[in-house]
Amino acid sequence: MKWRKYRLKTTTEAEDMVSSMLAELGIGGVQIEDLVPLTNEDKERMFVDILPEISADDGTAYLTFYLDMEEDASAVLAAVCGELDKMRAYLDVGECTIEESETEDVDWVNNWKKYFHQFYIDDILVIPSWEQVKAEDEGKLVIHIDPGTAFGTGMHETTQLCIRALKKYVKEGDTVLDVGCGSGILGMLALKFGAGFSMGTDLDPCAVTATHENMEANGIGKDSYEVLAGNIINEKEVQEQAGYGRYDIVLANILADVLVPLTPVVPAHMKSGAVYITSGIIDDKEQAVVEAVKAAGLKVLEVNHQGEWVSVVARKD
Repeated sequence: MKWRKYRLKTTTEAEDMVSSMLAELGIGGVQIEDLVPLTNEDKERMFVDILPEISADDGTAYLTFYLDMEEDASAVLAAVCGELDKMRAYLDVGECTIEESETEDVDWVNNWKKYFHQFYIDDILVIPSWEQVKAEDEGKLVIHIDPGTAFGTGMHETTQLCIRALKKYVKEGDTVLDVGCGSGILGMLALKFGAGFSMGTDLDPCAVTATHENMEANGIGKDSYEVLAGNIINEKEVQEQAGYGRYDIVLANILADVLVPLTPVVPAHMKSGAVYITSGIIDDKEQAVVEAVKAAGLKVLEVNHQGEWVSVVARKD
């Protein structure tokens, strides 16, 4: 079906209040555009080391929402404008001009699926739920992953670097900690490679849901893994729940700027002889991570590259 698209011009000061007002009127899925600088927490949740250059914040925000072609748009817009007029009494809502356009016929839920298809990471087949395993792939290691709000389908070079190192170092029955677990793909593969238990942590609560869904899709029982929402760098409760001196392998496929403060924390969770596998490092930040690893008392075993990305592997003696 087709949709009417509306782009409302307001202020960054008012964007949260206006978004809440739209939700109260039954308008969901509002898209916000602004030039507000990212916070450190925002950056930690994003899988990027180099952020694009953007203009300075000018105080303007655009909120885009959609209405069904069969919906009474005039009544909805009248309600929106009425609420905006009320808000002017106590908040700078800006111009509140609304641009209207019409979208193409789009299946918002399923249309993105055409961009994600099965692929190989060496001898591992990664396949979404809506595709079938081909006859020639029967008997191979197959991982079912559906892209979602959590990072990690295995397509990115950094994830592939981690997977290869994990396959090399994991041993039967190992206990694995995956910091920044995203979709759960690394913990899942650790278990498929023979590990006995996987613990995942992530700042984003969506990662908890995604990990449970993907583990279930791959036939992995809840007795084989656990996943926690929180920051293991500075949240004592998360550190204690994860456990100290417990892990044979620690995985961290996240930003170099997060790896540097994370690395001093990691050894307390590792057994003697445990391996620390890092990735997500853009090449010009390789040395910073290597230095952080050495400063934490870990021995660098290898540094691997794929494209402009780097993986550093170390051991706790």
